[in-house]
Amino acid sequence: MIDLSFDEGIAILRIERGPVNALDAELLAGIAGALDEIEAASARAAVVTGSGAAFSAGADLIRLLDEGAAYVEAARPYASLVFRRMFLMPIPMIAAINGHAIAGGFVLALACDHRVSAAGNHRIGLPELRVGVPFPMWALEIVRFTVSPPHLQRMLYSGRLADPDEAMTMGLIDDVVAPEALMEAALRAARRLAAIPPATFALTKSALREPFAERARGGEARDEEGMRIWASEEARAAVQRFIERTLGGGRTERPDA
Repeated sequence: MIDLSFDEGIAILRIERGPVNALDAELLAGIAGALDEIEAASARAAVVTGSGAAFSAGADLIRLLDEGAAYVEAARPYASLVFRRMFLMPIPMIAAINGHAIAGGFVLALACDHRVSAAGNHRIGLPELRVGVPFPMWALEIVRFTVSPPHLQRMLYSGRLADPDEAMTMGLIDDVVAPEALMEAALRAARRLAAIPPATFALTKSALREPFAERARGGEARDEEGMRIWASEEARAAVQRFIERTLGGGRTERPDA
Protein backbone atom coordinates (compact mmCIF):
# COMPACT_ATOMS: atom_id res chain seq x y z
CA MET A 1 0.00 0.00 0.00
CA ILE A 2 2.96 2.31 0.60
CA ASP A 3 6.14 2.54 -1.45
CA LEU A 4 8.93 4.48 0.28
CA SER A 5 12.19 5.33 -1.46
CA PHE A 6 14.93 7.95 -1.14
CA ASP A 7 16.57 10.16 -3.75
CA GLU A 8 19.71 11.90 -2.45
CA GLY A 9 18.22 12.45 0.99
CA ILE A 10 14.71 13.27 -0.26
CA ALA A 11 12.06 10.73 0.77
CA ILE A 12 9.41 9.76 -1.79
CA LEU A 13 6.26 8.35 -0.20
CA ARG A 14 3.90 6.87 -2.80
CA ILE A 15 0.38 5.74 -1.87
CA GLU A 16 -0.58 2.57 -3.77
CA ARG A 17 -4.02 1.32 -2.78
CA GLY A 18 -6.11 1.04 -5.94
CA PRO A 19 -8.30 2.11 -7.46
CA VAL A 20 -8.41 5.58 -5.84
CA ASN A 21 -6.12 5.25 -2.79
CA ALA A 22 -9.06 5.53 -0.40
CA LEU A 23 -8.07 6.09 3.22
CA ASP A 24 -8.90 3.30 5.65
CA ALA A 25 -7.25 2.26 8.92
CA GLU A 26 -4.75 -0.02 7.18
CA LEU A 27 -3.59 2.59 4.67
CA LEU A 28 -3.43 5.34 7.30
CA ALA A 29 -1.35 3.06 9.53
CA GLY A 30 0.97 2.49 6.57
CA ILE A 31 1.37 6.24 6.03
CA ALA A 32 2.12 6.74 9.74
CA GLY A 33 4.77 4.01 9.59
CA ALA A 34 6.35 5.59 6.53
CA LEU A 35 6.54 8.96 8.32
CA ASP A 36 8.36 7.20 11.17
CA GLU A 37 10.85 5.78 8.66
CA ILE A 38 11.35 9.19 7.05
CA GLU A 39 12.18 10.75 10.41
CA ALA A 40 14.44 7.85 11.40
CA ALA A 41 16.36 8.25 8.13
CA SER A 42 16.89 11.99 8.81
CA ALA A 43 15.50 12.82 5.37
CA ARG A 44 16.03 16.44 4.36
CA ALA A 45 12.54 16.69 2.80
CA ALA A 46 9.74 14.42 1.58
CA VAL A 47 7.53 14.17 -1.49
CA VAL A 48 4.10 12.58 -1.05
CA THR A 49 2.29 11.33 -4.14
CA GLY A 50 -0.31 8.81 -5.26
CA SER A 51 -0.63 6.23 -7.99
CA GLY A 52 -2.96 5.56 -10.89
CA ALA A 53 -5.74 8.11 -11.34
CA ALA A 54 -5.68 9.49 -7.80
CA PHE A 55 -3.53 11.12 -5.19
CA SER A 56 -6.24 10.00 -2.75
CA ALA A 57 -10.03 10.22 -2.90
CA GLY A 58 -10.41 10.38 0.88
CA ALA A 59 -12.32 8.06 3.18
CA ASP A 60 -13.46 4.68 1.90
CA LEU A 61 -17.19 5.40 1.66
CA ILE A 62 -18.07 1.89 0.54
CA ARG A 63 -16.49 0.44 3.67
CA LEU A 64 -18.26 3.09 5.73
CA LEU A 65 -21.58 1.88 4.34
CA ASP A 66 -20.70 -1.78 4.83
CA GLU A 67 -19.14 -1.55 8.27
CA GLY A 68 -20.64 1.57 9.86
CA ALA A 69 -19.38 2.43 13.33
CA ALA A 70 -16.72 -0.30 13.22
CA TYR A 71 -15.05 1.38 10.24
CA VAL A 72 -15.19 4.79 11.94
CA GLU A 73 -13.72 3.49 15.18
CA ALA A 74 -10.91 1.66 13.38
CA ALA A 75 -9.93 4.57 11.12
CA ARG A 76 -10.44 7.48 13.51
CA PRO A 77 -7.23 7.31 15.60
CA TYR A 78 -5.07 6.74 12.54
CA ALA A 79 -6.67 9.64 10.65
CA SER A 80 -5.99 12.06 13.51
CA LEU A 81 -2.45 10.73 13.85
CA VAL A 82 -1.62 11.02 10.15
CA PHE A 83 -3.14 14.49 9.73
CA ARG A 84 -1.23 15.70 12.80
CA ARG A 85 2.05 14.11 11.77
CA MET A 86 1.84 15.39 8.19
CA PHE A 87 1.02 18.91 9.36
CA LEU A 88 3.78 19.11 11.98
CA MET A 89 6.63 17.23 10.26
CA PRO A 90 9.66 19.49 10.85
CA ILE A 91 11.08 18.92 7.35
CA PRO A 92 9.72 20.31 4.07
CA MET A 93 6.77 18.23 2.80
CA ILE A 94 5.82 18.43 -0.88
CA ALA A 95 2.57 17.08 -2.33
CA ALA A 96 2.89 15.81 -5.91
CA ILE A 97 -0.78 15.61 -6.91
CA ASN A 98 -0.90 13.06 -9.71
CA GLY A 99 -4.72 12.78 -9.90
CA HIS A 100 -7.92 13.21 -7.89
CA ALA A 101 -7.27 14.74 -4.45
CA ILE A 102 -10.60 14.79 -2.65
CA ALA A 103 -11.80 15.18 0.95
CA GLY A 104 -9.29 13.61 3.36
CA GLY A 105 -7.00 12.92 0.44
CA PHE A 106 -6.80 16.63 -0.28
CA VAL A 107 -6.31 17.33 3.44
CA LEU A 108 -3.11 15.26 3.19
CA ALA A 109 -1.96 17.53 0.38
CA LEU A 110 -2.99 20.69 2.26
CA ALA A 111 -0.91 19.54 5.25
CA CYS A 112 2.21 19.81 3.08
CA ASP A 113 4.33 22.94 2.63
CA HIS A 114 4.13 23.03 -1.18
CA ARG A 115 1.67 21.49 -3.62
CA VAL A 116 2.33 20.82 -7.29
CA SER A 117 -0.30 19.18 -9.49
CA ALA A 118 -0.15 17.43 -12.80
CA ALA A 119 -2.24 19.14 -15.46
CA GLY A 120 -5.44 17.35 -16.40
CA ASN A 121 -9.13 17.06 -15.67
CA HIS A 122 -8.85 15.43 -12.24
CA ARG A 123 -10.75 17.01 -9.38
CA ILE A 124 -9.48 18.73 -6.24
CA GLY A 125 -11.57 19.78 -3.26
CA LEU A 126 -13.40 19.13 -0.01
CA PRO A 127 -16.94 17.74 -0.47
CA GLU A 128 -17.38 16.49 3.12
CA LEU A 129 -20.50 18.55 3.83
CA ARG A 130 -22.09 17.45 0.55
CA VAL A 131 -21.33 13.86 1.49
CA GLY A 132 -23.00 14.49 4.86
CA VAL A 133 -20.09 14.14 7.30
CA PRO A 134 -18.18 16.71 9.41
CA PHE A 135 -14.46 17.41 9.36
CA PRO A 136 -12.26 15.93 12.08
CA MET A 137 -10.65 18.75 14.04
CA TRP A 138 -7.12 18.17 12.72
CA ALA A 139 -8.44 18.16 9.17
CA LEU A 140 -10.44 21.34 9.74
CA GLU A 141 -7.49 23.21 11.24
CA ILE A 142 -5.23 22.13 8.37
CA VAL A 143 -7.82 23.50 5.95
CA ARG A 144 -8.18 26.70 7.98
CA PHE A 145 -4.40 27.19 7.95
CA THR A 146 -4.04 26.67 4.21
CA VAL A 147 -7.15 28.03 2.49
CA SER A 148 -7.40 31.82 2.31
CA PRO A 149 -10.37 33.44 4.11
CA PRO A 150 -12.10 34.66 0.91
CA HIS A 151 -12.40 31.05 -0.28
CA LEU A 152 -12.63 29.09 2.99
CA GLN A 153 -16.31 29.19 3.95
CA ARG A 154 -17.62 29.11 0.39
CA MET A 155 -15.39 26.13 -0.44
CA LEU A 156 -16.46 24.14 2.62
CA TYR A 157 -20.18 24.88 2.37
CA SER A 158 -20.46 24.27 -1.37
CA GLY A 159 -18.22 21.20 -1.48
CA ARG A 160 -17.49 22.11 -5.08
CA LEU A 161 -14.52 20.43 -6.74
CA ALA A 162 -12.05 22.30 -8.94
CA ASP A 163 -9.69 21.32 -11.72
CA PRO A 164 -5.95 21.96 -11.19
CA ASP A 165 -5.89 25.34 -12.95
CA GLU A 166 -8.83 26.66 -10.94
CA ALA A 167 -7.34 25.26 -7.74
CA MET A 168 -4.15 27.19 -8.44
CA THR A 169 -6.05 30.47 -8.95
CA MET A 170 -7.63 29.88 -5.52
CA GLY A 171 -4.22 29.36 -3.94
CA LEU A 172 -4.94 25.72 -3.11
CA ILE A 173 -1.94 24.48 -5.08
CA ASP A 174 1.27 26.25 -6.00
CA ASP A 175 2.05 25.00 -9.49
CA VAL A 176 0.58 22.97 -12.38
CA VAL A 177 2.95 21.06 -14.65
CA ALA A 178 2.74 18.47 -17.40
CA PRO A 179 2.11 14.98 -15.95
CA GLU A 180 5.49 13.71 -17.11
CA ALA A 181 7.19 16.61 -15.29
CA LEU A 182 5.37 16.17 -11.98
CA MET A 183 7.96 14.28 -9.95
CA GLU A 184 10.87 16.37 -11.16
CA ALA A 185 8.97 19.56 -10.26
CA ALA A 186 8.15 18.14 -6.81
CA LEU A 187 11.76 17.06 -6.22
CA ARG A 188 12.99 20.47 -7.34
CA ALA A 189 10.69 22.15 -4.79
CA ALA A 190 11.84 19.69 -2.11
CA ARG A 191 15.52 20.44 -2.78
CA ARG A 192 14.87 24.19 -2.75
CA LEU A 193 13.20 24.07 0.65
CA ALA A 194 15.72 21.55 1.97
CA ALA A 195 18.46 24.09 1.24
CA ILE A 196 17.13 26.23 4.10
CA PRO A 197 19.06 25.40 7.31
CA PRO A 198 16.97 22.63 8.92
CA ALA A 199 16.69 24.20 12.37
CA THR A 200 15.61 27.52 10.85
CA PHE A 201 12.99 25.86 8.68
CA ALA A 202 11.65 23.69 11.51
CA LEU A 203 11.36 26.59 13.97
CA THR A 204 9.61 28.83 11.45
CA LYS A 205 7.20 26.07 10.38
CA SER A 206 6.36 25.25 13.99
CA ALA A 207 5.71 28.91 14.85
CA LEU A 208 3.37 29.30 11.86
CA ARG A 209 1.38 26.14 12.53
CA GLU A 210 1.31 25.79 16.31
CA PRO A 211 -1.75 28.05 16.90
CA PHE A 212 -3.78 25.82 14.56
CA ALA A 213 -2.38 22.67 16.15
CA GLU A 214 -3.28 23.95 19.60
CA ARG A 215 -6.86 24.56 18.49
CA ALA A 216 -7.04 21.05 17.01
CA ARG A 217 -5.75 19.53 20.27
CA GLY A 218 -8.37 21.49 22.21
CA GLY A 219 -11.25 20.23 20.05
CA GLU A 220 -11.60 16.73 21.50
CA ALA A 221 -15.23 17.23 22.58
CA ARG A 222 -16.16 18.49 19.11
CA ASP A 223 -14.32 15.54 17.58
CA GLU A 224 -16.30 13.10 19.71
CA GLU A 225 -19.54 14.60 18.45
CA GLY A 226 -18.23 14.52 14.89
CA MET A 227 -17.38 10.85 15.12
CA ARG A 228 -20.86 10.07 16.45
CA ILE A 229 -22.26 11.77 13.36
CA TRP A 230 -19.90 9.80 11.08
CA ALA A 231 -21.16 6.55 12.62
CA SER A 232 -24.85 7.51 12.60
CA GLU A 233 -27.53 6.01 10.38
CA GLU A 234 -28.34 9.51 9.15
CA ALA A 235 -24.77 9.97 7.87
CA ARG A 236 -24.76 6.54 6.24
CA ALA A 237 -28.00 7.41 4.45
CA ALA A 238 -26.47 10.70 3.26
CA VAL A 239 -23.35 8.85 2.05
CA GLN A 240 -25.56 6.38 0.18
CA ARG A 241 -27.36 9.24 -1.57
CA PHE A 242 -24.02 10.88 -2.44
CA ILE A 243 -22.69 7.66 -3.95
CA GLU A 244 -25.87 7.17 -5.97
CA ARG A 245 -25.60 10.73 -7.32
CA THR A 246 -21.93 10.57 -8.20
CA LEU A 247 -21.32 6.92 -9.07
CA GLY A 248 -24.70 5.45 -9.90
CA GLY A 249 -25.90 4.86 -13.41
CA GLY A 250 -28.79 7.26 -13.01
CA ARG A 251 -26.98 10.08 -11.25
CA THR A 252 -28.65 13.46 -11.41
CA GLU A 253 -25.64 15.73 -11.04
CA ARG A 254 -21.92 15.84 -11.64
CA PRO A 255 -19.63 14.90 -8.74
CA ASP A 256 -18.38 18.49 -8.62
CA ALA A 257 -21.81 20.11 -8.61
